Amino acid sequence: MSRPGVKRLSQCISVIILLFLLLFPGELLAGQFKVTRVYDGDTVKAEGCGIEIMVRLVGIDAPETSRKKHEPGQPFSQQATKHLAGLVLNRVVEVKGYGMDRYNRILGVIFLDGINVNLEMVKVGLAEVYDGRPPRGFDTGPYLDAEKEARDAKRGTWVQGDKYVSPKEWRKSN
Repeated sequence: MSRPGVKRLSQCISVIILLFLLLFPGELLAGQFKVTRVYDGDTVKAEGCGIEIMVRLVGIDAPETSRKKHEPGQPFSQQATKHLAGLVLNRVVEVKGYGMDRYNRILGVIFLDGINVNLEMVKVGLAEVYDGRPPRGFDTGPYLDAEKEARDAKRGTWVQGDKYVSPKEWRKSN
Protein backbone atom coordinates (compact mmCIF):
# COMPACT_ATOMS: atom_id res chain seq x y z
CA MET A 1 0.00 0.00 0.00
CA SER A 2 1.45 3.31 -1.10
CA ARG A 3 1.31 6.39 1.11
CA PRO A 4 0.68 9.70 -0.75
CA GLY A 5 3.09 11.70 1.44
CA VAL A 6 6.00 9.35 0.74
CA LYS A 7 5.26 9.32 -2.99
CA ARG A 8 5.07 13.13 -3.10
CA LEU A 9 8.33 13.50 -1.15
CA SER A 10 10.01 11.05 -3.50
CA GLN A 11 8.77 13.02 -6.52
CA CYS A 12 9.98 16.30 -4.99
CA ILE A 13 13.42 14.89 -4.30
CA SER A 14 13.61 13.56 -7.86
CA VAL A 15 12.64 16.93 -9.33
CA ILE A 16 15.13 18.80 -7.15
CA ILE A 17 17.94 16.44 -8.13
CA LEU A 18 17.04 16.69 -11.81
CA LEU A 19 16.82 20.48 -11.68
CA PHE A 20 20.27 20.57 -10.09
CA LEU A 21 21.57 18.34 -12.84
CA LEU A 22 20.13 20.73 -15.43
CA LEU A 23 22.98 23.06 -14.61
CA PHE A 24 25.20 20.63 -16.48
CA PRO A 25 24.93 20.35 -20.27
CA GLY A 26 23.27 17.33 -21.81
CA GLU A 27 19.86 15.81 -22.14
CA LEU A 28 17.89 15.18 -18.94
CA LEU A 29 14.26 14.55 -18.08
CA ALA A 30 13.15 17.23 -15.64
CA GLY A 31 9.73 15.73 -14.93
CA GLN A 32 6.08 16.64 -14.93
CA PHE A 33 4.93 20.22 -14.50
CA LYS A 34 1.68 22.13 -14.93
CA VAL A 35 2.04 25.08 -17.31
CA THR A 36 0.67 28.12 -15.48
CA ARG A 37 1.62 30.92 -17.88
CA VAL A 38 2.57 31.34 -21.52
CA TYR A 39 4.71 34.44 -22.05
CA ASP A 40 5.12 34.15 -25.81
CA GLY A 41 5.49 31.51 -28.51
CA ASP A 42 8.60 29.98 -26.97
CA THR A 43 8.59 30.68 -23.21
CA VAL A 44 6.37 29.32 -20.44
CA LYS A 45 6.19 29.16 -16.66
CA ALA A 46 5.35 25.85 -15.03
CA GLU A 47 4.87 24.53 -11.50
CA GLY A 48 5.49 21.14 -10.01
CA CYS A 49 6.37 19.74 -6.64
CA GLY A 50 6.20 23.14 -5.00
CA ILE A 51 8.62 24.90 -7.36
CA GLU A 52 8.22 27.20 -10.36
CA ILE A 53 10.36 26.92 -13.45
CA MET A 54 10.71 29.05 -16.54
CA VAL A 55 11.10 27.01 -19.71
CA ARG A 56 12.53 28.39 -22.95
CA LEU A 57 11.46 25.98 -25.67
CA VAL A 58 14.79 24.77 -26.98
CA GLY A 59 15.49 24.58 -30.70
CA ILE A 60 12.85 27.08 -31.79
CA ASP A 61 12.47 30.83 -32.13
CA ALA A 62 8.94 32.22 -32.29
CA PRO A 63 7.94 35.68 -33.53
CA GLU A 64 8.64 38.36 -30.92
CA THR A 65 5.89 39.92 -28.84
CA SER A 66 6.05 43.61 -28.04
CA ARG A 67 7.35 44.68 -24.65
CA LYS A 68 4.93 47.60 -24.79
CA LYS A 69 1.35 46.82 -23.81
CA HIS A 70 -0.48 48.37 -26.76
CA GLU A 71 1.90 47.44 -29.57
CA PRO A 72 1.36 44.27 -31.60
CA GLY A 73 4.96 43.06 -31.87
CA GLN A 74 6.26 41.02 -34.77
CA PRO A 75 3.72 39.62 -37.26
CA PHE A 76 2.33 36.29 -36.04
CA SER A 77 3.63 36.80 -32.48
CA GLN A 78 0.14 36.90 -31.01
CA GLN A 79 -0.92 33.84 -33.01
CA ALA A 80 2.15 31.93 -31.81
CA THR A 81 1.47 32.83 -28.18
CA LYS A 82 -2.20 31.87 -28.46
CA HIS A 83 -1.40 28.62 -30.23
CA LEU A 84 1.13 27.59 -27.59
CA ALA A 85 -1.30 28.55 -24.83
CA GLY A 86 -4.01 26.47 -26.48
CA LEU A 87 -1.70 23.48 -26.46
CA VAL A 88 -0.21 23.63 -22.96
CA LEU A 89 -1.76 26.25 -20.65
CA ASN A 90 -3.13 24.62 -17.47
CA ARG A 91 -2.01 21.20 -18.71
CA VAL A 92 0.46 18.80 -17.14
CA VAL A 93 3.44 18.34 -19.43
CA GLU A 94 6.78 16.55 -19.41
CA VAL A 95 9.83 18.78 -19.66
CA LYS A 96 13.04 17.35 -21.08
CA GLY A 97 15.83 19.72 -20.13
CA TYR A 98 19.03 20.60 -21.97
CA GLY A 99 20.61 22.94 -19.44
CA MET A 100 19.99 26.57 -18.61
CA ASP A 101 20.19 29.75 -20.67
CA ARG A 102 21.76 33.02 -19.58
CA TYR A 103 18.42 34.17 -18.11
CA ASN A 104 18.26 31.10 -15.81
CA ARG A 105 15.48 29.49 -17.81
CA ILE A 106 15.49 25.77 -18.48
CA LEU A 107 16.16 25.04 -22.13
CA GLY A 108 13.58 22.35 -22.61
CA VAL A 109 11.45 20.32 -24.93
CA ILE A 110 7.85 20.16 -23.76
CA PHE A 111 5.89 16.98 -24.35
CA LEU A 112 2.12 16.77 -24.04
CA ASP A 113 0.73 13.25 -24.21
CA GLY A 114 3.95 12.17 -25.94
CA ILE A 115 3.79 14.92 -28.58
CA ASN A 116 6.78 17.24 -28.95
CA VAL A 117 5.22 20.70 -28.55
CA ASN A 118 8.38 22.52 -29.70
CA LEU A 119 8.29 20.60 -32.97
CA GLU A 120 4.55 21.23 -33.34
CA MET A 121 5.16 24.99 -33.19
CA VAL A 122 7.56 24.66 -36.13
CA LYS A 123 5.21 22.35 -38.07
CA VAL A 124 2.35 24.87 -37.94
CA GLY A 125 4.66 27.67 -39.05
CA LEU A 126 4.54 29.65 -35.80
CA ALA A 127 8.24 29.22 -34.99
CA GLU A 128 11.44 28.73 -36.92
CA VAL A 129 14.45 26.64 -36.00
CA TYR A 130 16.65 28.55 -33.55
CA ASP A 131 19.59 30.11 -35.39
CA GLY A 132 22.32 29.43 -32.89
CA ARG A 133 24.39 26.63 -31.46
CA PRO A 134 22.13 23.88 -30.14
CA PRO A 135 22.84 22.38 -26.72
CA ARG A 136 24.80 19.15 -26.58
CA GLY A 137 22.60 16.17 -27.35
CA PHE A 138 19.85 18.17 -29.06
CA ASP A 139 19.01 16.99 -32.59
CA THR A 140 17.87 19.80 -34.90
CA GLY A 141 17.25 17.46 -37.84
CA PRO A 142 13.50 16.93 -37.31
CA TYR A 143 13.07 20.67 -36.70
CA LEU A 144 14.83 21.63 -39.93
CA ASP A 145 12.66 19.14 -41.85
CA ALA A 146 9.49 20.52 -40.24
CA GLU A 147 10.52 24.11 -41.00
CA LYS A 148 11.12 23.28 -44.66
CA GLU A 149 7.69 21.62 -44.90
CA ALA A 150 5.95 24.60 -43.24
CA ARG A 151 7.86 27.08 -45.40
CA ASP A 152 7.06 25.19 -48.63
CA ALA A 153 3.37 24.96 -47.65
CA LYS A 154 3.36 28.66 -46.61
CA ARG A 155 1.92 27.81 -43.19
CA GLY A 156 1.73 30.40 -40.43
CA THR A 157 4.39 33.06 -40.60
CA TRP A 158 5.74 31.66 -43.88
CA VAL A 159 2.70 33.07 -45.71
CA GLN A 160 4.61 36.39 -45.69
CA GLY A 161 6.98 35.11 -48.38
CA ASP A 162 9.72 37.66 -49.12
CA LYS A 163 8.43 39.96 -46.38
CA TYR A 164 9.29 37.41 -43.68
CA VAL A 165 11.77 38.62 -41.05
CA SER A 166 13.29 36.12 -38.63
CA PRO A 167 12.79 36.77 -34.91
CA LYS A 168 16.55 37.23 -34.59
CA GLU A 169 16.60 39.99 -37.22
CA TRP A 170 13.44 41.57 -35.79
CA ARG A 171 15.07 41.76 -32.33
CA LYS A 172 18.08 43.55 -33.83
CA SER A 173 15.96 46.22 -35.50
CA ASN A 174 13.45 46.70 -32.67
